[in-house]
Order: sequence, then C-alpha cells, then structure tokens
Amino acid sequence: MKSFLTIAALALATLATGAHAADAACEAKALDKNGKALAGAAKNSFMKKCEAESQASGAGAACEAKALDKNGKALAGAAKTSFVKKCMAEAK
Repeated sequence: MKSFLTIAALALATLATGAHAADAACEAKALDKNGKALAGAAKNSFMKKCEAESQASGAGAACEAKALDKNGKALAGAAKTSFVKKCMAEAK
C-alpha cells in the first residue's frame, strides 16, 4: 500500500511540474511589442491563450505518435491528417 501511495505522489508531482513549466514558458513570452512585460488584463488574456496552445501542441504530438495503420506503419498524407484531426477533437 505504501508503494502505491509513493507512485501516486510521484505521478502528481510530475503532472504539476509539467503544468508549472508551461506557465513559466508562457510567463517568459508575455511581452508587448516593445519588449516590456505585459500586465493586468492583457497578461491574463495572453497567459490563457498561451497555456491553451501549449496543451493543444502536447495533444497534437501524442496524436501524431498514435497515427498508425493496422500493420503498425505510420500513416501519411490525408489519412494521417484525418486521424490527427479526429484525435485532437476527441482530446478536447
């Protein structure tokens, strides 16, 4: 039982670290056209958009990795595009 709790705690810590890393990356990008840090509503809006995009890109990479045919070969062209589009829609 103790090992299960340890594994669960490590999994939660990993997820929290990944979310924090995305926040830090977005925070670093939150600059106006003159290079000054955004503040207030502009920063909140930027952070929300940036975090949503980072989650979507993570899901996109996972969907592309799953894009295999019945023989285990990577899909290509329209089949891959269709599969990734469907997978992304299901991920939301």
